[in-house]
Amino acid sequence: MAGTALLALLAGGVLADRVTAARAQSRTAEAFQDGMGTPKRPTVHVGGFPVLTQLAEGSLRHVDITADDIPARGSARPLPVTRLSVRLDGLKTSGPADEARAGSVTASAFLSYEDLSDALGLDLSPGDAPGRIDATAGLPLVGDIAVSTALSAADGNRIAFTDVRVTQGRLMPPARALLDKALAEPLPLPNIPDGLRLRSVTTTEKGITARFTGKAVTFRPDSTTA
Repeated sequence: MAGTALLALLAGGVLADRVTAARAQSRTAEAFQDGMGTPKRPTVHVGGFPVLTQLAEGSLRHVDITADDIPARGSARPLPVTRLSVRLDGLKTSGPADEARAGSVTASAFLSYEDLSDALGLDLSPGDAPGRIDATAGLPLVGDIAVSTALSAADGNRIAFTDVRVTQGRLMPPARALLDKALAEPLPLPNIPDGLRLRSVTTTEKGITARFTGKAVTFRPDSTTA
């Protein structure tokens, strides 16, 4: 009897903890959606057990968030984020309902070639080497001009285009002007929350991945770098 009672008590405690975790996940998802303006609620997973003890201590040890289709911000070369995956450590459980505050954050933003092409006005595709992409532009009378460019992280959460090489066509003045407009200045990522710093940029078959880290990051409405 005592064993059965103990098992029932433990089961009840686990159930209560899971219900609490679900509520914390829902609240965090709501705060993140409000802060980032995503069209649908992100996926949130609260790590560690028991969650009740973490809440009593005032913070959640680890929270993973995955959000899709973060809208573009800013008028100059607006670029949406296809998917943002965020790992929050030390997420505070007090404060306004529309905020999510974390002691440290690592994040990965995936940017599709389709969205990048729209932002830059060029047709982008994977390059012939890691860290490089191909960019093609078609101009009346001039024809297609294609270049290969390397990507790197620049200050201010921007993606820089370096080592631009012509791979097709001739770099006539109209083509040069178009490429300079698109690639000469680094591309900003204004819809990334304040406090995150771009560390690296890598290429994939479908787009590029930008990786960030940060300390004392708050997700709230209008908290991006726009």
